[in-house]
Amino acid sequence: MHDFDGKAGTWDYDPMKIERARVVAEAIAREVPLSHTMRALEYGCGTGLLSFNLNGQLGTITLADNSEGMLAVVRKKIADSGVSRMTPLHLDLAVDSLPPQRFDLIYTLMTLHHVENTDQLLRHFYELLDSPGYLCIIDLYKEDGSFHDSGFSGHLGFDQKELTAKLKDAGFSDVRFRKVYTIVRPARSYPLFLMVAEKTAD
Repeated sequence: MHDFDGKAGTWDYDPMKIERARVVAEAIAREVPLSHTMRALEYGCGTGLLSFNLNGQLGTITLADNSEGMLAVVRKKIADSGVSRMTPLHLDLAVDSLPPQRFDLIYTLMTLHHVENTDQLLRHFYELLDSPGYLCIIDLYKEDGSFHDSGFSGHLGFDQKELTAKLKDAGFSDVRFRKVYTIVRPARSYPLFLMVAEKTAD
């Protein structure tokens, strides 16, 4: 079973995740000129908390994840809410072909640190964006490894300079960061950044 499949049913019960999605959506709206004509892709959508917060400010939203459990929750939420401009998509850009759609905005929340080949993923994001287009990454600043359990094999957050260099290598320009949220735990706190990069030309 996919690691996140078993967590999907109770994912939205966590008040922190509810608050985080709201705060991040507000930050994206401040940093990117959203419009009702925008075609958006959320990569690693989980249960769609962030996209449901942005839904009223965008045109169409494709909610992509590689967890069938998460996507099942997304499908039910879409059906229950009656929205017609949100479409779930099973997608793992580490192994799957690029979808045929192109987008004006791509955003991803707490997904990048799970991706082994971040260089490849950033190049895929660049290809999937029309020009002009925006990429928003929300993830952990560099941390000491205490955020996840000892068996975690992903990235321990990201250094801003290193991630900026990767984005520019992929073709992006005007890369900017700001602190957007802090996950508070009993032992310590973990700040998250919002990174916005632009695709200005093919």
